[in-house]
Amino acid sequence: MNIIENLKTSIGKMIETAYEKAIQSGEIAIPDENFGIFDMIKLEIPKDKQHGDFACNIAMLLAKPLRLPPRKIAEAIVNNLEKHENIEKVEIAGAGFINFYLTSNYLYEVLKAIEDMGTDYGKIDLGKGKKVMIEFVSANPTGPMHMGNARGGALGDCMASVMEYAGYDVTREFYINDAGNQIEKFGKSLEARYIQELKGEDAAEFPEDGYHGDDIRDHAKEFIKIHGDKYLESSAEERKAALVSYALEKNIDYLKTDLGKYRIFYDVWFRESTLHESGAVKDAIDRLTKNGYTYEEDGAVWLDCIKMGLEKNEVLVRQNGIPTYFAADIAYHINKLETRNFDLAIDVWGADHHGHVARMKGAMAAVGIDPNRLEVVLMQLVRLTRDGEVVRMSKRTGKAITLSDLLEDVSIDVARFFFNMRMAGSHLDFDLDLAVKESSENPVYYVQYAHARICSIISTLSEEGITVKSFSEINPALLTEESELELLKKLCELPEEIRQAALSREPARITRYSIELATAFHSFYNSCRVKGENRALTDARLKLCSCTGTVIRGILKMLKIDAPEKM
Repeated sequence: MNIIENLKTSIGKMIETAYEKAIQSGEIAIPDENFGIFDMIKLEIPKDKQHGDFACNIAMLLAKPLRLPPRKIAEAIVNNLEKHENIEKVEIAGAGFINFYLTSNYLYEVLKAIEDMGTDYGKIDLGKGKKVMIEFVSANPTGPMHMGNARGGALGDCMASVMEYAGYDVTREFYINDAGNQIEKFGKSLEARYIQELKGEDAAEFPEDGYHGDDIRDHAKEFIKIHGDKYLESSAEERKAALVSYALEKNIDYLKTDLGKYRIFYDVWFRESTLHESGAVKDAIDRLTKNGYTYEEDGAVWLDCIKMGLEKNEVLVRQNGIPTYFAADIAYHINKLETRNFDLAIDVWGADHHGHVARMKGAMAAVGIDPNRLEVVLMQLVRLTRDGEVVRMSKRTGKAITLSDLLEDVSIDVARFFFNMRMAGSHLDFDLDLAVKESSENPVYYVQYAHARICSIISTLSEEGITVKSFSEINPALLTEESELELLKKLCELPEEIRQAALSREPARITRYSIELATAFHSFYNSCRVKGENRALTDARLKLCSCTGTVIRGILKMLKIDAPEKM
């Protein structure tokens, strides 16, 4: 139930009817061309409360086609508006803005909606069951997850939850890069450490561009415990294949374990290697060739990106005959959108992949797939800070702060909440000092404390024989204080926030909303005594507390964050 959206729709129809009446009465001339006025009507919530609950600029939009001053159009529309049970007054402001001021009556409906829906309040049917696949994290399985992966995990998982709440059929997917150059480098690194462990550091030169982390050495040691020096006499290829086969599965298990601790569980773990084994990569290249988008040069096969209107062409097959990662990625997206027929594929990528977006969309168009069915959310970097100083990370030196390390220092609740406090396209400073504070300065503590406080109020009054009544048993019209009305308004906004967050692919809106809701509750609590001499008012306020607690609990559940009853 979206109370705000329902109000907007009904007021929009009122404006359309008033416009038609103004034409019939001659206050507005018949326009030269036909156009759908209802589609032009947009109601916004003004930042300044003095401008009403909704503001509409339809008069400005109609000024040119009607050849009239906006204010005259606004006056004609307002003069012909029918009465609405939830509208207290309508005013014209400035050049022709129409401002609507609502009564409090509509606000009370939210208490009944929350009572009926419980923690499902806020769910809407925007997606109508549309199949959406969200691929996120997809960390290189050659090493542990870093801070970028941690942020991508929280963003992707919460985006998936938001879209589920908005009525989409969502699949969470992890793409395992278990083929190509990275795996070759992984194998060479493991091979060097294996030989060094058995024959000494000077027995094998470590590749300059190899993986220097301690995890590589640990894998080699564990491999030796199982196989000893069995592979010393094998060919380099056989030795690397055995080491990769062992270590890669270990790393994938570590990824699943770490992500599980982080409360992320995927529906599908998709291996890049299956695309090569099935011939899907070759098929994708053949298809691009058939459609005239490839050419050969210097023994390599290239994708003609310039033909797509882009600046730079890309290699699909190297001179040695091995397809590039980009070629496999094209095959993977064909698999998503055609083979498995998802209506929409959303990828969460690091901002350093921005140049890859246009090429991948171009490749989809080149094979005959609508590129609008692929969306990419680009995510900016994370900076960890402690004592005001940046905590440096270096994956290649083995001194990187991993997701596992972070979760030893801060709670899972804090990590998931903090990583979702900024839009994906914004840089994020993760303050480790703030993350461990148990005070209102810490936003996740602040929200959780609001829930715990509500639970305490309900529990304390219950001991006195005062329990939460059903909506039919209370008089919500007694809630007239400004802080009460503001809290009710904030509760009404959740379905619209879900809608906007789903449309914009920005789960940070919901994190921000939870802070705003907690603020509205704390403000109400500080200005209004829940228990008073007027029992009817006590019942109404206790119901408001209970419904607020239900909504906070539902939001935290959506974000996979605990909602403690005591703190």
